[in-house]
Amino acid sequence: MWLPVSLNRPLMWMALVALPACVWIPDAALRIVAASLVALGLWDAWRQVRQQRLRLRLTEDAMGLANDAMVISDVENRVVAVNPAFTDITGYDSQEMVGRKLETLAAPRHDKAFYQSFWSTLKATGRWEGEMWNRRKHGDEYPEWLKVRAITDKRGNITHFISLFTDISAQKAREHDLRRIGYEDPLTGLPNRRRLHDLMSSRLRGLRAGESLDMVLIDIDGLKSINDSLGVEQGDRLLARFGQRLASYMAGSVVGRLGGDEFMVIRTTTFDDHDKWVANLRDHMCRPFEINEQSLRLGLTFGTCRAPEDGRDSAVLFQRLESALYSAKRLGRNNSQRFRPALDKQDNPQLALVSDLRAALVSGDQLELHYQTQHDPGSGELVGMEALLRWRHPSDGMISPGDFIPLAERHGLMAELGSWVIEKACAQQAHWQHSGMPKITVWINISALQLFQGDLETQLATCLERYRLQPAQIGLELTESVLLDERAGDMGPRLQTLRGLGYAIAIDDFGTGYSSLGYLKRLPVDKIKLDRAFIRELPNDQADAAIVTAVLAMAAGMGLEVVAEGVETKEQCEFLVNAGCKEVQGFYFARPLPASELEKRWASLPQAVGAN
Repeated sequence: MWLPVSLNRPLMWMALVALPACVWIPDAALRIVAASLVALGLWDAWRQVRQQRLRLRLTEDAMGLANDAMVISDVENRVVAVNPAFTDITGYDSQEMVGRKLETLAAPRHDKAFYQSFWSTLKATGRWEGEMWNRRKHGDEYPEWLKVRAITDKRGNITHFISLFTDISAQKAREHDLRRIGYEDPLTGLPNRRRLHDLMSSRLRGLRAGESLDMVLIDIDGLKSINDSLGVEQGDRLLARFGQRLASYMAGSVVGRLGGDEFMVIRTTTFDDHDKWVANLRDHMCRPFEINEQSLRLGLTFGTCRAPEDGRDSAVLFQRLESALYSAKRLGRNNSQRFRPALDKQDNPQLALVSDLRAALVSGDQLELHYQTQHDPGSGELVGMEALLRWRHPSDGMISPGDFIPLAERHGLMAELGSWVIEKACAQQAHWQHSGMPKITVWINISALQLFQGDLETQLATCLERYRLQPAQIGLELTESVLLDERAGDMGPRLQTLRGLGYAIAIDDFGTGYSSLGYLKRLPVDKIKLDRAFIRELPNDQADAAIVTAVLAMAAGMGLEVVAEGVETKEQCEFLVNAGCKEVQGFYFARPLPASELEKRWASLPQAVGAN
């Protein structure tokens, strides 16, 4: 292949003038000079050729190193050259493609209008960028992100096209998985709580004259006992079988899983047979399940309601279904309870507070996160902090979490509150990390509802990606009551997954549950928080002193860290130092403070130990 050599160079012109002089000039000395000029011009031309060849080789090497496919085509879109990445993506090598039109690779997913728009934009602007579907050599179709640029001559006429594209199949698959995870229960494939809200709202809007919605919330009694007896895998298999039977029996209706052991059915009907329908559904679902060659007859608790009689808003109906279910549980489980206005009256005067809490979640300006720091009791240096939710009511002032958290749990607001806490804590941690603050872990309290609804992992991953945080910068605190909640099932595999992703796991209020040692042995836990009830009377109470000393020794033997909560006096702190406790939290070092006040005090605290 001949490379272009420029004649617009002094040595070249001198060589061209001297060439005839070598023949016609009679003087031998002058002919030698002319010949020298000709040789110098030839040397300059050869040097140009070498430089052009070097540039060409470097260009080819650069194209070979690129991960994106590159194609050079002529004005008729016939391939002139491709790079190795093109072969890796499409399966076609250079010899197969040179001379062929790129249109032969197009997948039949785009209509004629798409290609007309593509060519008109490319010829008008000289470039085009977007998503396009192509077909590989073996026939499978794939999406690509394509960039095309038109190359023109001095007159402005298009001579070539340079195309650059990359295979985005993996990215599209991830997007599909995220959408599926956001609206589908991973175990049963049924709609999850978020999707059920949307489907209920849609059916409410589509109700015609004479139509009603029958709704039932089903809770499987004693699922934890089944998991303990048969194992988690068999428990999951039972849940999947339960969902299949429910969906098969209620074909044409909406069937979903809220998480854990709770399922929901929504039926559009013109019959006034709500109680009979619930009884038939109960009889069908109470039939034995054959699991691992064992016949299991489940106890089921139903909470039911009917629209539009019991409400026309999906949030209100969800709340009333949960009120009916909790009422049925209080009556002894394994029974049905339909919503009635008296269930709402039981909450008075707290109904107004629930309404205000809903409004606070919508506005977002009444809820706050306060942060209580954790310290090394010996040196006082900062080692971590816990995010604590606070509600500053516009008329009632600061409301205790002990007053509004139980209401949020009963009325289905806990998951939304938990999501708000995760979002705000991650945003605050990102702000501190970019502001040069000490690199410590921020601990977030996780509720049972967040766990058994199945959205926790997705929420955490989304927030970490949005704020560019690492999992080690966020710690998760779970109370023993959460671990014992039957609705959450066996937490071991999920906690192991979270820990494998890099999150630290702590057990809060340690010592107040029923199976502390058993859970410590089975669950992947990094830290336990010793409840303030054992710290309050230190160092004078011998029983508390013995318990604290024993817990610290046990934790050291199991490789666990211990945080002593509720440390308020110097004497308590000194006892814990002598007992070998490495972390404490309490009023002796700091009260919970808003982020703005904490930042003002931060400069006076000792340098924190990096937790990342």
